[in-house]
Amino acid sequence: MREVSGSIPLRSKSLTGKAAHMKTAKIFILLGHPDTNTLSGSFTDAYERGARAGGHEIRRLNLGDLQFDPVLHEGYKNPQPLEPDLLTVQENLKWAEHFVVIYPSWWSTMPAILKGMFDRIWLPGFAFQFKREGFGAGYFWERLLKGKTARVFVTSDSHPLMARFIFGDTTNEIKKCILWFAGFRPRIKKIGPLKFISESRAKRWQQKFERWGSRGF
Repeated sequence: MREVSGSIPLRSKSLTGKAAHMKTAKIFILLGHPDTNTLSGSFTDAYERGARAGGHEIRRLNLGDLQFDPVLHEGYKNPQPLEPDLLTVQENLKWAEHFVVIYPSWWSTMPAILKGMFDRIWLPGFAFQFKREGFGAGYFWERLLKGKTARVFVTSDSHPLMARFIFGDTTNEIKKCILWFAGFRPRIKKIGPLKFISESRAKRWQQKFERWGSRGF
């Protein structure tokens, strides 16, 4: 199941009323698709437009623009120095109150390069720290990014309900095993079906993303 390619531009509209009175937040937005010229890219652009119009403080990165090795060549046996772009991702995650990541579902999981990014940066001392002594040593851990929220948008060719019925929950990896493990309060929003999507339908999705951005959803 692959997300269709192609970005459909949408003219930004000014956001007033409710958005102007909502609490603002520091939001780190990550496009988790390696290609910006996609529906995921256009949805990310729309969310960012809405968030900026809503008065939120925004930092944005595109995964495809980052330069790093996504492979842990020796696992976690020996430290693998982080490239500058990965250090920037870590800095943005520490800075943010709300983390938004948008990516396509490829074979019921995230793109490999996005998983590689998490493999590289989700390290002891940054995302978590296992208890070393006393009761529960090696089992209990401190969640070092506690108090933050996250919203994960997963795009798919399939209808979310159909995919859930056939394949089960394919987002537990990022929701619980990555984000919750480090202390985030994550929420998942699945977007689909996108296969053979019309231009008008794509624009309606973009408008939704802009509204969600204005609210810091």
